[in-house]
Amino acid sequence: MSRFPLFPHPHPTPADERAAIVADPGFGTRFTDHMALATWTAGTGWADRRVTAYAPFTLDPATAVLHYAQEAFEGLKAFAHPDGSVWAFRPERNEARLADSCARMGLPRLDEGDMLASITALVNADRAWVPTGGEASLYLRPFLFASNTGMSVQAATEVTYCCIASPSGPYFGGDGVQPVDIWFATDYIRAAPGGTGAAKCGGNYAGSMAAQLEAERHGCSQVGFVDAVERRYVEELGGMNLFAVTSDGQLITPNLTGTILPGVTRSAILELAGDVGLTAVERPIELRELRSGADDGTITELFACGTAAVITPIGRIADLDGEHVIAGGRPGEITLTLRGILTDIQYGRRPDAHGWLTRLV
Repeated sequence: MSRFPLFPHPHPTPADERAAIVADPGFGTRFTDHMALATWTAGTGWADRRVTAYAPFTLDPATAVLHYAQEAFEGLKAFAHPDGSVWAFRPERNEARLADSCARMGLPRLDEGDMLASITALVNADRAWVPTGGEASLYLRPFLFASNTGMSVQAATEVTYCCIASPSGPYFGGDGVQPVDIWFATDYIRAAPGGTGAAKCGGNYAGSMAAQLEAERHGCSQVGFVDAVERRYVEELGGMNLFAVTSDGQLITPNLTGTILPGVTRSAILELAGDVGLTAVERPIELRELRSGADDGTITELFACGTAAVITPIGRIADLDGEHVIAGGRPGEITLTLRGILTDIQYGRRPDAHGWLTRLV
């Protein structure tokens, strides 16, 4: 019996309307019929687990999260395989990271296994919403927030857990895999040592929005950040980790220092490096190294990665000192090869030699 029993939606989306949404889902704009819920209270712990009809929350104006942003979340995908089964990619990593984020944000951790149990129950309830074909998937968003009321600055006494699901196509849309341009906003900082940079919480993303707008004003689609102390070392983008391929056969990425989100896709790419003949190296990377490497060819490819975008080539970087084109502004061969390996595993087209997939349906 599921930890999250199903209370079916009394009026689910009509089959023809659902089919039209799943056939052309966009990204993160439409949602399935159900959501998973649970509630934590101080002294009692987690209770009232269930999968129920998707519906708005009713919040008191003094609900703590609206004032003090005490929340954490995750993002992962469910993939339809050719045999009709549905699988998640490394969900145990997301569950562990959510626990770490909760600890940093002063939130109670879910009971062990609850996140996986909730997404399994939700995907089983809404199996018909899982898209097939191309790079479509069912995007899953588990999150927790302080739902007690009161204006005191204190740890939560009540917490709501929820998981919602959204049929989704490619994050950037368009035809094929197109390079993006990155603006390094060196006047803005995403995270500082001792802060929340390694936690997946909304404040990190809210703090990147002004920098993202600056990037767009400079003709770039994404923003990149440097470190808070010396303003020299690249860290990550507004919502993705960063990798570079070097001319001497290394796959380099900024090392985790507590200011960078430990991406699930990031760790998978580090494991795949040897499969494409590269040596994975985690180390500090100066922005000027990316600039000069793009110009003299010692940086042969640059790409970003994350659950939503998978692997996305970077064709140009820019900042107040100028702009630099990587690999002629085209997707690099290694970038596309790694992307192909990763998506083939996720969609069941390649054997899962690493044991990364967990069956949901």
